[in-house]
Amino acid sequence: MSSHNFATLRYTALRIGLFVASFAVVWVLAYLHIIPLAVGASNTVWMLLLAIVISGPLSFVLLRKQRDAMSEQIVAKVDRQRERLAAHAGQEDGLG
Repeated sequence: MSSHNFATLRYTALRIGLFVASFAVVWVLAYLHIIPLAVGASNTVWMLLLAIVISGPLSFVLLRKQRDAMSEQIVAKVDRQRERLAAHAGQEDGLG
């Protein structure tokens, strides 16, 4: 099997990895007091939200090829399903 068959899995893994890396950077910056800590127990939530905000645009730019490959894979699967559905509908029409 080629790696193109696992485009969705690859994109998802890279997206999660980018989020984890963003969270690690945010955590280090907060630990070193370079960025302000949130009030009270909301520090983890603040860091998670900041990591999401950082990783979103980064993944849009850095993971363009993987996203395009995933899109091609999904479109191919949808097209195959439509062809199967049309073939089954044609068989049912022939029976009546």
